[in-house]
Amino acid sequence: MIKLYRYPLSGHSHRVELMLSLLGLPVELILVDLKQGAHKTPEFLANLNSFGQVPVIDDNGLVLADSNAILVYLATRYGNGQWLPNDPQDQAHVQRWLSVAAGPLHAGPAAARLVTVFGAALDADALISRSHALLKVVEQQLAQSHFLAGELPTIADIALYTYVAHAPEGNVSLADYPHIRAWLESIEALPGFVGMQRTVVGLQQA
Repeated sequence: MIKLYRYPLSGHSHRVELMLSLLGLPVELILVDLKQGAHKTPEFLANLNSFGQVPVIDDNGLVLADSNAILVYLATRYGNGQWLPNDPQDQAHVQRWLSVAAGPLHAGPAAARLVTVFGAALDADALISRSHALLKVVEQQLAQSHFLAGELPTIADIALYTYVAHAPEGNVSLADYPHIRAWLESIEALPGFVGMQRTVVGLQQA
């Protein structure tokens, strides 16, 4: 059984939890209490992730950190070619969106949510503006294809789903993005989908 070290309100953790569920893999969820600094203890840093971050998985002794790296591993080992294409061009399309997840998504919707959910002292207006700049690009892509990297779901979609779905918590409205909203519904309709706990803050209060 795969162990997943995660925090319930971490979108990075959730993307791995979602992937595990979509693959139908048995998993033991292990709470890492970020509020109590459990991710910064000497034991965690030495044995799980020297960067002091969640998520981390332990797959029968193989310990891996970084949510996108874990998605690649899970898709390659257990996905039967469904979640990460073998074609080099298709793989590159997926990788492009993994980079977006690690860059603009992290610096936009994910960071905006840090302000409202975790009280981070960041420039909320700038983050919201940055989020909409990203969402406009995503909306354009989803006007051309059902999923981010083509007509079938891949780990690209899983990497972006959580923080886009929870963007309203950070006061980032999805009202102007019909293709994004349809894409979210498509992912939520996948067999094995599990959502992340919603926090009633920001626009999510409406």
